[in-house]
Order: sequence, then structure tokens, then C-alpha cells
Amino acid sequence: MNYSILVCDDSVVARKQVVRCLSNLSNADIQQAKDGIDALEQLKNQNIDLLCLDLTMPRLDGIGVLEQIKKDPSIETFIVVISADIQPEMKQRVTQLGAIAFIEKPVNGEYLLKLLSSYGIR
Repeated sequence: MNYSILVCDDSVVARKQVVRCLSNLSNADIQQAKDGIDALEQLKNQNIDLLCLDLTMPRLDGIGVLEQIKKDPSIETFIVVISADIQPEMKQRVTQLGAIAFIEKPVNGEYLLKLLSSYGIR
């Protein structure tokens, strides 16, 4: 089974780091988005199994993306938030908006892969 993964972060370096971690998945089709608006366009136009989402971005931030996904029943995806904003209130907020996990930057690849494996993404 192939998994479609979208990595959304305005930082090219951060996106590359996450993509590098995910490249260990055997059946992953990994795409990238440079901001929240780009991510939403891709989510609306294709089936994405997993969204790895940064919070702090221009044009539309991660909270805005989560709010839009919550309002749009046609978008079904697992969401993992990857951010340097580690305040407990933010972690609680993203969970309320539907994220399955919150991972602190820089990403620990081993932890990310273990988390995804627990959701059946290998």
C-alpha cells in the first residue's frame, strides 16, 4: 500500500529534514508545500494520508490550516504538527483541532517513524 504524505513548512531546510526522515518509509509518496495555502490546495485536489504541518508560516499558518481542515469534511488526513512552539497551550490547541501528535523541532526521525508505525504507516 502506498502512502501519500505532504510536508508543509515555509523553511526549505525544515522540509528537507522531515522528508529525509520519511524517506525510510518503504511505500511513501512524499510531497511538499511551502505554506498553509499551498497545503490546502494540495489537500483539496488529492488524497493525502498524512500531513506533517509546521505552525509558524506566512500567508496561512498551521492553526489556520487545522481550522480549515476541520471545517471541510472532504479532507481526511492524519495530521502531525512539527513545530518549535512547544507551549502546553499550543499542544492542547492543535490536538483539539484534530492533530494526532505534536513533535518538537528539530524532528527526531526515530520517534516520528515509531509514531507513524503506531498508526499503520510503515
